[in-house]
Amino acid sequence: MATAPDAGQLIAMLLNLINAKRTIEVGVFTGYSLLLTALTIPEDGKILAIDLNREAYEIGLPVIRKAGVENKIDFIESAALPVLDQLLEDPGNENAFDFAFIDADKINYWNYHERLMKLVKVGGIVAYDNTLWGGTVAMPEECSPEIMREGRQRTLDFNKLIAADSHVQILLAPLGDGITICRRVH
Repeated sequence: MATAPDAGQLIAMLLNLINAKRTIEVGVFTGYSLLLTALTIPEDGKILAIDLNREAYEIGLPVIRKAGVENKIDFIESAALPVLDQLLEDPGNENAFDFAFIDADKINYWNYHERLMKLVKVGGIVAYDNTLWGGTVAMPEECSPEIMREGRQRTLDFNKLIAADSHVQILLAPLGDGITICRRVH
């Protein structure tokens, strides 16, 4: 339940390519992608890290501390939608973020996307993890395991919505469990 190393390498490269300084991460778990982002952004960079489970975050916190990047992370223990809505209440946060990584609460991916299109600047990137859903999105429903069917359908619905969104240029990279990279174009 962590970002795949190859997807992590892609994220680090994207962060460097856009000179990301202010980022959002929804779904921290034990902090692998969070650590990767903190190591990649500049010393004065900041990550707004949102997760329901502080206990899982604290498992990786000693590694984050050892790496000397804890000061770059603002951890918020909460559901993400209220936090994103609160950010949008301040007009100073619109177009203020360079990058966002979403790896939690797959049901709300589209809800996150709608808010992030206001928070991430034009030219910024939003990356969504698990957009291949174990490969089931490429299978007929009857061939996918029963336990994965609801998630498969939700992922298919999100993939269709994101593919039709004129605000972004997209790439679905078959790294890890699929990572969709969205570059905001307007």
